[in-house]
Amino acid sequence: MRRLPLLIVMAALLFGLARPVQAQSGVVVSGIRVEYNFGVQITFSAQIQSFSPIQEILLLFRDEHETVTRVYPAQLDANGQASYRYDASQNALRPFAPIQFWFQVTLQNGQSYSSQNYTFIYADNRFDWQALEDGALHVHWYAGDAAFGQAALDTSRAGLQRIGELIPLNLDQPIEVYLYASAADLQEALSLGGGTWVAGHANPELGVVLVAVAGGQQQRNLMEQLIPHELAHVLLYRKLGTPYNRLPAWLSEGIATISELYPNPDYPHALNQARQDNQLIPIASLCQGFPPETSQAFLAYAESASFTRYLYDTFGNSGLERLLNSYADGLNCEQGAARALGLTLTQLDSHWRESVLGENPAGMAARNLWPYVIVLLLILAFPAWGILKIVLQRKEN
Repeated sequence: MRRLPLLIVMAALLFGLARPVQAQSGVVVSGIRVEYNFGVQITFSAQIQSFSPIQEILLLFRDEHETVTRVYPAQLDANGQASYRYDASQNALRPFAPIQFWFQVTLQNGQSYSSQNYTFIYADNRFDWQALEDGALHVHWYAGDAAFGQAALDTSRAGLQRIGELIPLNLDQPIEVYLYASAADLQEALSLGGGTWVAGHANPELGVVLVAVAGGQQQRNLMEQLIPHELAHVLLYRKLGTPYNRLPAWLSEGIATISELYPNPDYPHALNQARQDNQLIPIASLCQGFPPETSQAFLAYAESASFTRYLYDTFGNSGLERLLNSYADGLNCEQGAARALGLTLTQLDSHWRESVLGENPAGMAARNLWPYVIVLLLILAFPAWGILKIVLQRKEN
């Protein structure tokens, strides 16, 4: 086990960032420093020397996985130190994202020169993180003893094994798993990074998983639910790349949910109750996202897990693979299912309800049509009564 240093001040970053860089113009950039308080501010600084008068110095930086580059004017003091203080409380950056930055120097003669690019990880340095590693798995925590960290690593390893039964694993790059000691701590980290409150969160393109797990009796259950779920999102992204964002919500969340080592025991009850009340959500309605209401969102997760498990049990790994590829190719919900599995999503939904939930399609259709049958009978009753009267009168005559 190793303990990570508190990253409030980074005097020399990776890849020899403190080494001076000299352009052909005679501009020398050295003494690169990044000092930051997570979610508050980041100070970038460098020593700039030039044989020609300097007109302007710009700091440029961006999250390596974003396309937008931020550009700010740096201040140059009498000692040749250029610096810029970035307000991270107003302009959030994602937690644990790699931040790439460089300096651009414009001389008074109009010539412009850029330094090399430097990178640092915008870690949540409010806490003193401990870490354990096993191959590509890197687990971090700040509250709890070594046994807590080992339990998290063991759960992560078991989660990978479960996920590997569903989709191929790509472990070429590390996966960083961070365990916050409370939902409040995680909520604050995400809000400072521009996110919203959740008990678990994955940045798939970063290979970062964030979960809230407090020590205690529920520790193991929470780990076995949250860690594999979020790991599945990372590995789905690694399998598909950016087309991961085209997956229907029911499929990405369904795979993540059935990857959990400790399934939510309340899901079967929610499904059974919704079936009895005729309140099941059509799977096609869960393609773009889940309902915002808590109870409906819970039902959406329960349905997605059960439906995805049904598809896996019926069509196997190859069927799931074809389904993922169809949606990654950009086909819509109905078309993707039809191409991959030979049935539309609506047909699969009906088969799932009948075979897994015990819903009777004929009986359900009859119940749904019965009000219309009653109306039709009432409409036909009056003409039929009139015809009957005419027939009776003729017999009397």
